[in-house]
Amino acid sequence: MNYLASIGSYALMIKEVFKKPTKWRIMKSLILKEIDELIFGSLGILIFISFFIGGVVAIQTALNLTNDLLPKSLIGFATRQSIILEFAPTFCSIIMAGKVGSYITSSIGTMRVTEQIDALEVMGVNALNYLVFPKIIALLLYPFIIAISMYVGIFGGWAATVLGGLSTSADFVEGLQLDFIPYHITYSFIKTLVFALVLATVPSFHGFYMKGGALEVGKASTTSFVWTSIVIIVLNGILTQLLLG
Repeated sequence: MNYLASIGSYALMIKEVFKKPTKWRIMKSLILKEIDELIFGSLGILIFISFFIGGVVAIQTALNLTNDLLPKSLIGFATRQSIILEFAPTFCSIIMAGKVGSYITSSIGTMRVTEQIDALEVMGVNALNYLVFPKIIALLLYPFIIAISMYVGIFGGWAATVLGGLSTSADFVEGLQLDFIPYHITYSFIKTLVFALVLATVPSFHGFYMKGGALEVGKASTTSFVWTSIVIIVLNGILTQLLLG
């Protein structure tokens, strides 16, 4: 029953987020602040991870091509498919659940503990709109950093393949072009937008409705990361079946 109650509370929270909007002059500065914190602040770690994931996928693929009849272009093909379909949108979103999700939960949870949220509500401000809506708008830019992640991941695969002497650049590029389906990019971006909504709202829910003191803020951040990851993985399965099945 607690899970059902939490799902109901989450749905009501989403509804309240879009009620009684904050003045645009204030909201604009909040959105720009969240873009800086959530999007630009995450670029470094995602680029670093994507580069090495692409390299590892390429190396593992090359080492498993033991049959001489298999073309070396399969290295580029496997790297492209792995990065675009799963590693960039899904794996990076789970990384973001730890980085961005914990930040969102702890910042909102700290405001709850220090009664800043109560002060906003006393002043007649819709606290959910003030705190959560800018995060939702900022994370609408999330597909752009996932696009960068895809590019860097594939570049990492190329670098590992060519610099490691596993294959030639021409073979790798040939594999990148082999049986390319543009819809796979659309599929990845649809998933990314759904994951962006999850990243903005699930951690906010755990921070906004937490109870207790400073110790509970840490517990809420951990719980937020676990549930955000679970929701992303479950939605990944559902969306894959709906969009590719």
